[in-house]
Amino acid sequence: MHGDFEAQRHWMEITLHLPISQWYFHDLEWWGLDYPPLTAYHSWVLGKLGSMIDPNWFTLYNSRGLDDPNLKIYMRATVLVSEYLTFVPALITLTRSLGRIQRVDVWERFIAVAAIMMQPGLLLIDHGHFQYNGVMLGLTLASLSSFYANRPLWCCFFFVASLGYKQMALYYAPAIFVCLLGVCCFPRLRLGFLVRIALVTLLSFSLLFAPLLLGGLRRGVVHHDPEKVVDGLPILSSISILAPYLQDHSSWYYPAIQQLAQSVHRIFPFARGIFEDKVANLWCVANNVIKLRQYPTALLQRASLAATFVTILPPCIILFLRPRSDALLYGLASTAWGFFLCSFQVHEKSILLPLLPMTVLLAQRDGLAPSTRAWVGLANELGVWTMYPLLKRDELKTPYVVVSLLWAYLLGLPPTSFSAYHKNRHHPNGSISSWENVLHWTFYALMVVWHMLEASLQPPEGKPDLWVVLNAAIGAAGFGLCYLWCLTQCLTRSGLMESKMMTMPAAPKTEPAAETGAKSPVRRTRYH
Repeated sequence: MHGDFEAQRHWMEITLHLPISQWYFHDLEWWGLDYPPLTAYHSWVLGKLGSMIDPNWFTLYNSRGLDDPNLKIYMRATVLVSEYLTFVPALITLTRSLGRIQRVDVWERFIAVAAIMMQPGLLLIDHGHFQYNGVMLGLTLASLSSFYANRPLWCCFFFVASLGYKQMALYYAPAIFVCLLGVCCFPRLRLGFLVRIALVTLLSFSLLFAPLLLGGLRRGVVHHDPEKVVDGLPILSSISILAPYLQDHSSWYYPAIQQLAQSVHRIFPFARGIFEDKVANLWCVANNVIKLRQYPTALLQRASLAATFVTILPPCIILFLRPRSDALLYGLASTAWGFFLCSFQVHEKSILLPLLPMTVLLAQRDGLAPSTRAWVGLANELGVWTMYPLLKRDELKTPYVVVSLLWAYLLGLPPTSFSAYHKNRHHPNGSISSWENVLHWTFYALMVVWHMLEASLQPPEGKPDLWVVLNAAIGAAGFGLCYLWCLTQCLTRSGLMESKMMTMPAAPKTEPAAETGAKSPVRRTRYH
């Protein structure tokens, strides 16, 4: 139980019993709080409610590692309730907006909602491994729903709330930013609208951090090596002009600076390394060839920043130039894939972020066409498969098999069905190509063979992580293909290619010569 379950329980007790100024400082060696303030406020509410049922669940120090069956029931119930208050209504609202804009059949919309709610990765991580990712993803869906409903100010508010709940929502930030910026710039510059978006964003962040900063001002300086705490915020300590003011411990505003610095230092733990465990991304795979941990952390940070920038730049350019509803989900998925594959400090559970916008594609027009279903299905099946080593440690092998197969059956995907790879009379133009067939079946075969080898053979001596490393390598290759598919679809749906073709002059056409009495043919050139 000394995992994410204990971390969430511990955050409930520290927010319940300690002043807000101590939340990001208290006993950091024992699951110290390392999520943004909205997670802390949520933990405080759940701790208050739980302590009314049994105060012994959240007694500071004495309840560490508590293994009470009733506590487990309560904690898992909080995941369900939190999800049904955020994720479910946001999803229904979003699919209604998409259905109205793109004229999606109501039954297809219902199927899409069921498939998105039953995402195997989200179910197993939040309800098995134990997390509250559904809250963050639900706030992101609310932001998207506001964008489709032409309410960009609410889009900003909900997305700041998503960032304020879990910093992983940064995976979506570039796409959301450039899309809103594109709306302000095209077809004409709307400076006043841009200012309003900026003000709402700043106000939302201010509301998010206000209780924390006010608590710091009220309680004063927290005596936990404050100089080190300020250094934990490089962007401030590196500004030489402000450094004397930021490090002035006697100033009235220093406690607020300390709270801000410590919270950011905890939220962005760059000291942990470039990846965690064996995650299916670029750096974990490259580490098998070049031992990355031998290089300075600063160098690895710059390398990951450069690689991430290269992967997210194309979809961001597309969304800026064409902030269209048809391209948004593809661009959002592309940027999330770029972050997952190339960014710093990626965890296996971060795969949920690119999977969400990809799965929401099912709710679009022709979302249940074989081609879209096949790619969405491959991404989800491959995603939950790469989490198998983590789920196995948590003794979730049986739920992994059951949930994965049920979801595959719902969408007609291997190994329960093959309808996604057959021509469909309802979607004649959405069939999957032969080369896509080959790629997909290769990955499905690799997943099955890997499971057989992992279950029947012990890894050789000296290579105890062989199967896990192989799992990560196959997953990274498949996710790279998903990124390319999303990027290609983003470009196609944006209409950029169509407008380019329309602006190119057509080849000159020649009128035929007169049938009689013509000394020489007359050429008349037409340009379209």
